[in-house]
Amino acid sequence: MDVFFVISGYLISSAVIREVDAGVFTFSGFYERRIRRIFPALIVMLAVVSAMAYRFLLPSELSDFAGSMIAAISSYANLWFSRQPTGYFAAPSSLKPLLHTWSLGVEEQFYFVMPILVVIVARFARRQLKACVLTLAMVSFLFSIYYVRQNPTLAFYLAPLRAWELLIGTIVSQKYLPTIHASVGRNLASAAGFLLILTPALLYRGDTPFPGLEAIPPCLGAALIIAAGETGPSVVGRLLSLRPVVFVGLISYSFYLWHWPLIVFNDLGSLFSQLPASDRRIKAFLFVVSIIVATISWRFVETPFRKGRLRPGRKSLFVVTGLSVAMLVTAGVLVLQSRGLPGRFPQPALDAAGFLSYKENASFREGTCFIGVEKNDQMAQYDRQVCLPESPGKTAVLIMGDSHAAQLWSGIHTVYPELAVQQATVASCPLYLDRPADSLRPACKPMADFLYHDYLPKHPVDVILWGQRWNAAMIPEVARTLSWMKHQGFEVYLVGPTIEYDSRFPRVLALSLRQGNQSLIESHQLESARQLDRDFASLAREQWHVGYLSYFQTLCQPDCPSYGAPGVPLMFDYDHLTAAGSTLFFRDLRESHQLPW
Repeated sequence: MDVFFVISGYLISSAVIREVDAGVFTFSGFYERRIRRIFPALIVMLAVVSAMAYRFLLPSELSDFAGSMIAAISSYANLWFSRQPTGYFAAPSSLKPLLHTWSLGVEEQFYFVMPILVVIVARFARRQLKACVLTLAMVSFLFSIYYVRQNPTLAFYLAPLRAWELLIGTIVSQKYLPTIHASVGRNLASAAGFLLILTPALLYRGDTPFPGLEAIPPCLGAALIIAAGETGPSVVGRLLSLRPVVFVGLISYSFYLWHWPLIVFNDLGSLFSQLPASDRRIKAFLFVVSIIVATISWRFVETPFRKGRLRPGRKSLFVVTGLSVAMLVTAGVLVLQSRGLPGRFPQPALDAAGFLSYKENASFREGTCFIGVEKNDQMAQYDRQVCLPESPGKTAVLIMGDSHAAQLWSGIHTVYPELAVQQATVASCPLYLDRPADSLRPACKPMADFLYHDYLPKHPVDVILWGQRWNAAMIPEVARTLSWMKHQGFEVYLVGPTIEYDSRFPRVLALSLRQGNQSLIESHQLESARQLDRDFASLAREQWHVGYLSYFQTLCQPDCPSYGAPGVPLMFDYDHLTAAGSTLFFRDLRESHQLPW
């Protein structure tokens, strides 16, 4: 998207400044062009996707969708999504069909301000336009760098913190930097630009801080390619001029509009296939489908509104667009007022869906004994007196690990009231012995160091329950840490992988109740978690010689339960137990005598 911001800034600002200098610029003409370019395809996409949302989304999800639709059509989607709940257990982006429209909000807010600024500067201080553009770009860039560390959500979504990317396009269009004339220079610049765009795609990860400094490579790369192409041909320029590449450019806006909703609804409702979204085959299929739908949108929606004999006049354009926007906004408001049209679902499904907003804070003891992953979640939050109670005469059991360990506390505390249960848990933190520092999980290393070098050597607890979101890559570190624990004389039980689903469990349960199809639940369960459980059980028994507690062997005989208690789903997201689910697990453990009490 950063590349497109630069291209957009280049194309739009060059046209605006040229018209302003020629004395022919009008705001009505500018916004007419923007409406013709943006709104017809956007309105059609929103109408079709709204019908899909009605079919596939639960009431709370449909309400969120309605709010995002109103935001998208009103050009403030970036502000809407910047205010959505974030955090470890927040709803993922895969449940937000219009998430991609945030960038339209950024662009439209930028283009609301930019023409006004250019007109004012051109009228009163034309010679200062260059200084004004460069200053605004630098200020926006510096604030972006600051906020990407302090509040990455705002840095990502807010137009003022993204404006420098569009202003790079303005800088190139106005030739505020040296022009590249020589053929060798053009080829070097365009090749470097291509590599700068490609490198982030290959090296950046989901946890890479962005935009800020990390947005420089794609933005600079786009600027170099554009600047090189202004003065003559280059190898990269010729490649980008090939007809297939040009065609992709023509349909790029419609492709942008359609690709994400198709991905989301295929994931939510198996629109095209029941294959997981990560499967390469479904990725390739969805890419082809997106190209086809984008081509149809470009040919039959975008093009007629922009040129040809069917092109509507300005008045007709404004009337049709205004009525369409009013209808979509009205539909969105009605959905919001009805709280997501709950009449589409039977009451048991609605009850299950209500657990999509389940609050785990109390059952996990979040912020006290379970430390999150935000930058301000530090070891100082950990309350040792509360989390590590000393109860002479009682068996001391330490629960340690990440959120998959934190979910154990409420169950063991309820089922085994005679124990002194202690808790040391950090989100997304494998608590290995002597683990390295991790800037993304600031409390992780301090907690590990505290446990292994301070607390456990001085406080020999009776039993350690170690739970994590396990994966095969952890095995060497797990083996090393278990060896240390056993050498210290601790009795250790590993708690195996949690039952895991490819969609949030209350959503799967609600849809199965709506369709009267219990097998739907099993179809969404990930076999990989069950296989990992078998692997870890074998290692615990044959190599590590420690106790092992399995969710699958304890709860899923033969099928995994849907409820932890009457009316309370077993899980509240993909792989975390509700308090009732945790209690059910430990009740079954006690009845089967898998623990030594």
